[in-house]
Order: sequence, then C-alpha cells, then structure tokens
Amino acid sequence: MKDLTTAPLPCLPEDEADAILVGRVWDPHYEGPRVVTVRDGELLDLTDEFPTVADLMEDSAPGQAVATAYGPPRWSLEDVLGAPVGDPHLPHLLAPIDLQVVKACGVTFAESLIERVIEERCGGDPTRAAAVRRLVLDTLGGSITAVTPGSAEASRVKEVLTAQSMWSQYLEVGLGPHPEVFTKAPVLSSVGHGSAIGIPPFSEWNNPEPELVLIVDSTGRVKGATLGNDVNLRDVEGRSALLLGMAKDNNGSCAIGPFVRLFHAGFDLDDLRDEEITLRVEGPDGFLLESRNSLARISRSFEELVAATHGSHHQYPDGFALFTGTLFAPSQDRGEPGMGFTHQHGDTVTIGSPRLGTLTNVTRPTGELPPWEFGIRAMTAYLATLRSPAGAAEAAAGPSTAATGTVSP
Repeated sequence: MKDLTTAPLPCLPEDEADAILVGRVWDPHYEGPRVVTVRDGELLDLTDEFPTVADLMEDSAPGQAVATAYGPPRWSLEDVLGAPVGDPHLPHLLAPIDLQVVKACGVTFAESLIERVIEERCGGDPTRAAAVRRLVLDTLGGSITAVTPGSAEASRVKEVLTAQSMWSQYLEVGLGPHPEVFTKAPVLSSVGHGSAIGIPPFSEWNNPEPELVLIVDSTGRVKGATLGNDVNLRDVEGRSALLLGMAKDNNGSCAIGPFVRLFHAGFDLDDLRDEEITLRVEGPDGFLLESRNSLARISRSFEELVAATHGSHHQYPDGFALFTGTLFAPSQDRGEPGMGFTHQHGDTVTIGSPRLGTLTNVTRPTGELPPWEFGIRAMTAYLATLRSPAGAAEAAAGPSTAATGTVSP
C-alpha cells in the first residue's frame, strides 16, 4: 500500500488563499468528529459554533459565516495529513459531510451512457467489452455528445439503437426526460482523504468514478462543492441494473473530500460549470492510468440534477450530498488485450480539480478495512456530550494532551 503520509500538501485548491474550506477531523480526545476550517496551514475548530457540517449548511451564507468565525487553531494541516488515517489515537481527516444523505446521479455524460450499455450487453463479462463497444459505436454511426436528453434528437438515437436490437434501460436515463438518481451511501459511512476505499471479493471488473459532489441544504440550495469517488463494480451492475445497490454501496465505496469549498461572493456554482476533474491511478504493478473529466460536457445542468433529487416529491431535512456523474469510462487494457481496466489492491487513486483540491485514496479488499462502527446512534451520543454542562466546560478549557479514541466515522 502506498504511503500517503509522506506526500506534500496537494490536497488544497490552487487558489487556496481565496477558498473558504470546511471539513471534519477525528479528534481522539473528544472521541468524535470536529468541524474545522483551513486558515494559513492550520485547522481551526468550529465545533462550538457549528456542531455538524449539516448545521453549518443551514446558515443563509455559510461561506461568510466560516470566513468570519473564530475558532481555536487545534492542528497543523500538515501534521494531520501526515498521520496514519484510521488510527483512532491520532487526529486525521474524515469525509467533510456528516448528517447529509449521499445521493448520486448516473449516466449524465454521453460516454458513460455508452459504457453502461456495453456493460449490460456484456452481462458483466469484461472479455466481451471491446467487441460490444465496436458494435455500439458502429450502430450509432457517430457521436451523441451533443444530444440533449429529452429532445427529439435523443428520441431518434433511442429509436436507432432499439431498431438494432440494442435497447437498454440506460437509454432512458441517459437520453430521456428524467435523470437517474439513487442513494449512494448511508449517512456517516463515507470515507475521506487518505482513507482506504474498498473493493469486495465478489467483483472482478471495477473502476473509480471521479465526480463533482454538490453540497445542498434542506431547502435545495447548493451551498458548496467537493470531490468524490463513486467506486463502481462494473461486472455486478452489468449483470443487472437491479443489483445497483450491491454495485455501489459497500465498505469504503464512497470517498468524499478533502474539504467542502463553500460558495461566497467570489466563488459560486457558475465557477464549476467548466471545471476539469482529473484522475490518476497508480498501481503497485507499475500500471498508470490518467484521465480528464470536463464538466462542460455534462448533458444535464446542475440545477436539473438537484431538482430531480429534491422538491415536493422528496425532502432532505439534513440536506444532501449529490454526486453529479462521471465522464470517465475506462477501456484501457491493464493486462491481457481486450480485458480493459479493473482495480488491483493497492492502487492509489488521485482525483483532482484546480478549484476543489485533491482527493487521494488507496484500494483495499473490503474485508481488510476497519469496520464501520460510528453511525447515527454514536453521533447522537457524541453530540449530546457536547451539549452537556460537563462537555461545555471541557470545551471551554480546551482539550488536554490525553489521546484516547474509538473507531472513527
């Protein structure tokens, strides 16, 4: 497994001096997560003012609130990044969301639509992917990247594929009027920067999915954004779309981070419409894969995806994090010709963006990951201690040098 503790600090945005960032740190003293912001290389503890990131997002202007908030500097960012992630006795970064539901949109890029059709036609068998890809592209007779979902042209593409006996349920969500929206991960299960991501033993064809993640409050307003890895099991979903939950939701299968960049007067959703998200996979076998995900090529607007998730049909009282889909569809052979890409244990996966920073994780078997034990009941109990008179007095006095802990969220 690659050692991430010796890396420099590439996790911050290129314009970090202008960025208002919020995240979470596991605190071994308080045995729970602390809400933090980054200022001059230090992590300031904002938990007394905002016990959860979900609370912060309900502020009418969280960017301004964090920019003007006072919190004691608790840790050096460099020291936290240098600590072994997952050690409950040492502070380390967590996913920068907490009580939000994790939702995801699929097939929001034409290239990913084609790959979903290929997976389905292959029945999850990677050995058939190259031949099926040629067949699909020949049938289309050209690119569909400029096709607007729900349009007459989109209907024509569906008709062409159906006439060639290549109908797929993915055509409906990729080209029809309604996007695919599903629940990616349970509340508090996401892992953060530096953590291991899990690949279950029942999958032999899988890949990372680098994505922009919107952070939305309970009223449906987007308050910030971050990066995410929507780890995907291509063979499982390829066998049947009804296995989507099995393909998407496993230990360590949702990575988010490193920080949420909050919107403010100098940065908003429009700044992300043409953002370039990069992917780099470095394998222990010397394999290298690099790719680029241009959000300018997304087929549906951010507003459309948010509206499909939240509205009169569905509310989220604690807000939600929304994966917006990926352009990345790996077809580069890793081993034998025609077998395409799949993860190996020990792959270092780096997802980057100029305005959002860098999220780095390493793949491990799900059975080797620490079990997820800090859930909603643990979070509720922890928050109760912060509100107790003893907890308030301890917070006012500041943490001691004692370091005890439990399994982190």
